[in-house]
Amino acid sequence: MKGVASKITKTLIPGTMIHCADNSGAYAFRMIHIIGKTGGRPGKLTSAGVGDIVSASVRKGNPTYIKKPVRVVIIRQKATIRRANGMRVKFEDNAGIMVNDENLPIGTEVKGAMAREVVERFVKIGGIASRVV
Repeated sequence: MKGVASKITKTLIPGTMIHCADNSGAYAFRMIHIIGKTGGRPGKLTSAGVGDIVSASVRKGNPTYIKKPVRVVIIRQKATIRRANGMRVKFEDNAGIMVNDENLPIGTEVKGAMAREVVERFVKIGGIASRVV
């Protein structure tokens, strides 16, 4: 996993609802925890952005996944992302895709656009992307 050359505003906190953008069988997630980040400042929630891996529970979808914790990579967020060349990118929803423990996607295709920062970090996820913005 590589670093990202963009300034990503981290706006997704635990409890945020995230749309599922792949064909794994889930429709909506609720974020539980950000994987790889610890407490930080006392009294402040940790937050995630595009390209981060989070732990989430499936709220809508296939009964085999409902109420079970899964790993999700965030591929879109509503907040603005500032790239190194000065361009700003924002999407109309918060979306993620399910991955396994080796960060390989569970689904076989991604619905909608995906941020380029995700493809830089996870090459295998970029292989199933329909559009990269």
